[in-house]
Amino acid sequence: MSDARRAILAKMRSAMGRKADDIDRKAAVADRLQRSPRGPIPARGQVDGAERTALFRKMAEAVQASVVRVGSREGVPEAVAAYLKSKNLPATVRMGEDPRLSEMPWSAQKHMETLTGRAENADLATVSHALGGVAETGTLMLVSGPDNPTTLNFLPEHHIVVLEEADIAGDYESVWARIRERFGKGVMPRTVNMITGPSRSADIEQTLLLGAHGPRALHIVIVERT
Repeated sequence: MSDARRAILAKMRSAMGRKADDIDRKAAVADRLQRSPRGPIPARGQVDGAERTALFRKMAEAVQASVVRVGSREGVPEAVAAYLKSKNLPATVRMGEDPRLSEMPWSAQKHMETLTGRAENADLATVSHALGGVAETGTLMLVSGPDNPTTLNFLPEHHIVVLEEADIAGDYESVWARIRERFGKGVMPRTVNMITGPSRSADIEQTLLLGAHGPRALHIVIVERT
């Protein structure tokens, strides 16, 4: 730990009247990390089935995301091609090494080029696969790794995210529990990105600007069955 960090933490402890060797507080922190207690659960997302999917779509569209549904994974490449065409974009997308994306029939789209790897500055559109969705806010949750590099989420102007309908949860706590179950207790991916609509800012004269810090368009493809 750097001297600057030690000084900052010491000042914070002093302001709270705490000591660095507070055994009781260390035990309380260890206990909380071990139990992973659930936080407050808003009632809005506590719906099931089609109602949950409809709520997710409503909340996502309310923050300027676009949403389409396809019957199965086989329909994803066609939906992506249709989106690129509707936005007058080049028929090129980049994605990671996610096996679910790799198994989709991209070759059926004869005029679309698919690139693999981390996003580059020249990429206009990328495709990611979400670990889950949160119905109460229309939020996507994506974890980093070679299968879905974080750069795909932030560098392009258009971010296309594939979300399995079965992975839509009512609340954040349910998706966090899924992450802990997938990666193991005490182990987390390097980054968990929560994305609610395209990038935006209203810092200047309260005028909403899309694409301020990342993609200016977010397109979600919901897969009804896997």
